[in-house]
Amino acid sequence: MLIRRETPADIDAIRTVTNLAFKNGPEALLIDRLREDEGWIPELSLVADGVLGHVVCTRGYIGDTPALGLGPISVRPDHQRAGMGSALMHAVLGAAEARGERAVILLGSPVYYPRFGFRPASEFGITPPVPEWEPHFQARLFADVPAGAFRYAEPFNRL
Repeated sequence: MLIRRETPADIDAIRTVTNLAFKNGPEALLIDRLREDEGWIPELSLVADGVLGHVVCTRGYIGDTPALGLGPISVRPDHQRAGMGSALMHAVLGAAEARGERAVILLGSPVYYPRFGFRPASEFGITPPVPEWEPHFQARLFADVPAGAFRYAEPFNRL
């Protein structure tokens, strides 16, 4: 499986795979808006095998401390459950750690994401933008971070 950085030629395919994975929800539009935001980090927008899968992390903050917000992560439905999502997760987390990022935050399954080192963010004193997101709000730390409220890149506020 080949995982690489997104290129401009991948944008339409990323929209397609995201729309397929999320049944035409708002996620594809979110990714487009994130690309235009100051929180966009090109090195952390990765595609797998042509563009059968995609993951992105963007700049977020715990209080004033930089952190990353992970998501969306998408795999074409006909390629799910074959390890592509796991490979994308390992690749983006490795890239984040190599960049010296301190933490990655996500909203997702509390059953699935612990295999990648995620734990409930509340264990670290990190609170979600929406209180009802507990226990799905999770964190993976690479370094110490202060307790506080997490905020995603601005386009997440328009969902």
